[in-house]
Amino acid sequence: MLMLTWPVAAQVDLGLSPMRVEFPAVPGKPVSGALILSNAGPAKSRVRVELLDLYVDETTTPQFLANAPAEAAYSCRNWLSANPMELEINPRNQVLVRYTVRVPAAASERSYHCALGFRTLPAVGETTGTAMRTAVRMIAVFYGTVGTPAISGVIKHLKLEPVPNPATPLWRAVVIMENSGLMLYRPVGDLEIVDSSGKVIESKKLASFPVLPRRQQRFVLPLNARLSPGPYTLKARIEVGDEIQEASVAVVAEAPATMGAPP
Repeated sequence: MLMLTWPVAAQVDLGLSPMRVEFPAVPGKPVSGALILSNAGPAKSRVRVELLDLYVDETTTPQFLANAPAEAAYSCRNWLSANPMELEINPRNQVLVRYTVRVPAAASERSYHCALGFRTLPAVGETTGTAMRTAVRMIAVFYGTVGTPAISGVIKHLKLEPVPNPATPLWRAVVIMENSGLMLYRPVGDLEIVDSSGKVIESKKLASFPVLPRRQQRFVLPLNARLSPGPYTLKARIEVGDEIQEASVAVVAEAPATMGAPP
């Protein structure tokens, strides 16, 4: 949920359910359903609906845009419609927003992704004042799959990176997952950092974010352990689809003085 502020008189308290819709997409057949938008606040809320593309950035943060050309081959945004597209919700009330995904007859076998955004607006006739109002943008993500595309994912790389902070030398592990196929997947697993004696210094779980088709996705895992300079091993055990993959790589935590200075 993205939250902004502007000066007006009241606060908003909205909810959205469900926030993720997954469905089999049959070419030539529409898929319909409804989302529930609720207002638990004391004031009427005005909401506008947006049709959005999405991708996941290098920090594993979903990004939502009105148009993301790089996602065109996997986007269902142009198939998606919602009714109503603008609405008002009374206090302590809820409304249904109906959606339809019209899958083209020529849709190729693969997974597709898009989203509906719900952004609050100032009420009609509302004037600004000295108080602050929270503007809310809620997102419902849609994942449709045409056919039965195979999952094709691997652990591409493991590495250790310094966290930029001259006062406190901290480290983060990075897992790079590759998706060479046409079907998104959500990796599940963990990574261990092991010292030269074989002792596990720390174990971190991978956040189960989707790796979208035909790309590499960075998963950044901040480490709590204060690593002494020296050699370590990163070991990952990750489930990709129905397959368990394992990988390990030798890394070196360098002394702070050799971690590099700004150019």
